[in-house]
Amino acid sequence: MLPTAMKAREIPVSLPHQALMEADWGDCFEVVVAQPGLSAEHAARRAFETMPAWTGALMALRNLLVRPFGIKGDPEAAAKALRIGMFPIVAQSHGEVVMGFDDRHLDFRIVVETEPSGDHHTSVRLMTLVRRHNRLGRIYLATIMPFHKLIVARTLSRLAR
Repeated sequence: MLPTAMKAREIPVSLPHQALMEADWGDCFEVVVAQPGLSAEHAARRAFETMPAWTGALMALRNLLVRPFGIKGDPEAAAKALRIGMFPIVAQSHGEVVMGFDDRHLDFRIVVETEPSGDHHTSVRLMTLVRRHNRLGRIYLATIMPFHKLIVARTLSRLAR
């Protein structure tokens, strides 16, 4: 029996993962939505193209705080790539979209997966994979972790509404 509206729940991640074989950290959240046949791209666009205003404010603060450390991602690659929200698309199929980029402190991938869950529902998983390159990458990940988990869980829970 599937609920009509469900909060996102954290589920285990198995490393290595094909989207970032060298990842040394990962998490994954899942939600079931009352929309049959939802593609991964459509789920990712719904999740990342209409983020709440408070997440934009957090990203602006993050960008200001990390600028002195040279953390900025790869704006040239991101500008040339097809994107979903602020994230460049790395690979995609009907059931999976992989987004992300590599930086000097860490590489990351966001994997959005969808699969049928009963006749009238779709299971949506949002996995984050990270390869930390150095101490700065480890400090950065530890610092943003509480915000990351909150944003991911809320983003997925919004899909279920």
